[in-house]
Amino acid sequence: MNLEAFILGTGGMMPLPHRHLTSVLLRREGDLFLFDAGEGTQVSLRRLNLRWKKINAIFISHTHADHVTGLPGILMLSSQVDRNEPLYIYGPPRIAEYVESSRRVLDMYINYEIVVREIEAPCLCHEGEGFRIRAFPLRHTKPCVGYVLEEDPRPGAFFPEKAEASGVPRGPLWSVLQGGSPVDLPDGRVVRPEEVMGAPRSGRKFGYVTDTLYFPEIAPNVSGSDLLVCEGMFERELLASAQEKRHMTAEQAARIALDAGGVKKLALIHYSPRYTEQNLKRLLEEAREIFPDTVLSRDRMCIPIEYLD
Repeated sequence: MNLEAFILGTGGMMPLPHRHLTSVLLRREGDLFLFDAGEGTQVSLRRLNLRWKKINAIFISHTHADHVTGLPGILMLSSQVDRNEPLYIYGPPRIAEYVESSRRVLDMYINYEIVVREIEAPCLCHEGEGFRIRAFPLRHTKPCVGYVLEEDPRPGAFFPEKAEASGVPRGPLWSVLQGGSPVDLPDGRVVRPEEVMGAPRSGRKFGYVTDTLYFPEIAPNVSGSDLLVCEGMFERELLASAQEKRHMTAEQAARIALDAGGVKKLALIHYSPRYTEQNLKRLLEEAREIFPDTVLSRDRMCIPIEYLD
């Protein structure tokens, strides 16, 4: 089952010619989940030729303009296609007011159900077959949350030679064992899944953190993330400015990834507009001093999230 993160926008505060505002689309087979919807989100969706019409749910970190100004356009365009399923929108307090006032002032034509759920983190927001998405609190100038998508553990590897040695014939009974159920043989013996399969394997995990003051309690929430997308808005010499504005430096993002444990890759996002494409490398260098497996996310970058076993 494929799991991919599409970076739709990487900027903070204001869009630049080659840097839209922060937004990430996560695709898990037929499910599409949008995290924030900054200005320019639709442009990247179209340029990547993504099936944005099938977005299942949108997760808003907070209601600052650079994270929600792309949302009204997505809601309106979704009415131009056949949509039978509701669109879920999750976010902290006032996200419902923002959606409702946008619909009213813009006189939106909406021909599908929009379900807005204001959340109080920590909480479980959304779940489906084999996964769940939960929120945890961040510390910004207004209520703000981070999100993680976690998959259920997978069954262990199936060993055909062990099944045959146990007397289970090739065919449908193998599927029964792989599904986690024991098999009764004609001679009265019972073959259990653990006899022919390896230990359970972990699912994958995606973490999303942006617009927050650094604090150590972020790390446990994103531990084990195969991909952590985290804001690294400033370089270390601007730490005082970051703290005043309740943002993080790239160095602090790397500290979270390191302290969390088990993070496989850190992708920085939400850059200050003071940084040109060329001098963003300063953020990368500072982060890699602490967490070497760090990359600079770029608009319209695709990052596959692979199984490790």
